Parts: sequence; structure tokens; C-alpha cells
Amino acid sequence: MEIFDSHTHINAPQFDNDIPDVIERAAALDVTAMLVVGYDKNSTEKLKKLISTYPQIYGAVGCHPEDAEKFDEGYVKQIKEDLGVERLNVLGEIGLDYHCTVEHKLQQDVFRAQLRLAHEMNVPVTIHNRDAFDDVYRILKDEDVGSIGGIMHSFNGDAAWAKKFLDLGMNLSYSGVSTFKNAAEVREAFMATPLNRILVETDAPYLAPVPFRGKQNEPGYTRYTLEYLARLRGIETATLAKQTYQNTMEILGIK
Repeated sequence: MEIFDSHTHINAPQFDNDIPDVIERAAALDVTAMLVVGYDKNSTEKLKKLISTYPQIYGAVGCHPEDAEKFDEGYVKQIKEDLGVERLNVLGEIGLDYHCTVEHKLQQDVFRAQLRLAHEMNVPVTIHNRDAFDDVYRILKDEDVGSIGGIMHSFNGDAAWAKKFLDLGMNLSYSGVSTFKNAAEVREAFMATPLNRILVETDAPYLAPVPFRGKQNEPGYTRYTLEYLARLRGIETATLAKQTYQNTMEILGIK
């Protein structure tokens, strides 16, 4: 069995002294590939080193909504350069985060600019959405996201929102949040999502699934979310692993 963690941050400081062990522990739990997301200059440099060292690592780069104030021509130039690196071919995570203090209009402008850049570069996107469903949906629709495709990372909406984003052509990635006691709506969304549109992720070091909730997350724990979701669906873990792995590879444009 092979599992693909479709969104992780092992390039975060929490893993600075632990990368080989993290990757080894992941492999022991059948997590054999991961999409590592760069979120600033330092993490992106770490990401590029990881890609050059580990063939099972793929990458995404973009301006996180919390950093929208830093987005300028230099940032765009760097994203374009980084997207030329082998196995680094996703723009993200981009989107809206209305929990943070960055002005909403600025976040929206930067979000649109990066969606247009994704069209220019012909790459898929991975989307961050926190407390901003209406505006994220509106902007994705306005900017024709379906023609490039991508991932709603750590999807935490209900079944109605799942349908709306699926209808735009997006794929939904489910994290450890789906295992939380208070996440009934997310589980309903998962049950309403076609198998060929589902991904799984950790968002490590955040959002560790039950039974590790509250502890530092890591890619290997994708296994526990996958097992939980497979039980919900009444299918074999290996079946869901194979499907989500294939789904992720297709989004990345890898045969």
C-alpha cells in the first residue's frame, strides 16, 4: 500500500532536526509520497533541498494570505523561478484567511493575481480557506479555476459547499480534522465527495488526527486519517489509499 500526503510542511522549523526520521516513520506507515508546501522564502529554500534529496517529495510554492502584504513583483519573479524546479509544479498555498489581520481586499487582490499567474504558468493550485467560503468560491469561479484545477486543502465545509467546489472542478483534501468529534459536517462532505476527487493530508505540523490530536502532526499520520475515512466509506484502506494516491498524481500531472 502507498499513501500520498497531499499537504504537509516538513520544511517548517519544527522538523529542522528530524527530517530523515520523519520520512522513515512515514514510510513505515506506508506514506511514500508527500506534497510539501513552501510558505515563505526560508521554507521554500528548504523545500527545494528536500526535493533534490528525496525523490518521493513534490512541492508547491505561493504567497500565503497571511503574507499578502509581502506580495510584489519580486515575489512573482521568485515564484516563476521556483515553479521551474523539477517536481515543484503547484502554486500554493494561496487563498483567503479572514482569521488573520491582513486586510480582506488586499488578500483578495493577491489571491486573484496568483490564480492568474497559475493560468500563465499552467499549473494547478492548492487553496487555503479559513472563514472565507463565500469569497473564496466567488474568486475561484471568477478566475475560471476549473481550467487549471487544484486542491481545496484541509477541506472543512459541509456537503453543500463540497458540491459547489466540486462543480468548479476542484478536488477536496481531507485532513485530521475529519476525525475530530465536532466535525460531523466535514464527514458528511467526505461522504458526498466522489472517490476520484478525494485526497488525504496531514497539514503537519498542525491538525494531528485522533488519537494524536493536540500533538505535533507528521506525514506518517496520514495513515490514521485514511483508515478512519475508509471505515466511514465502508471500503478497504488499501482501496482508498490507491485512489487518493492516483488522484494526487493526476493533479500533479504525473502519469
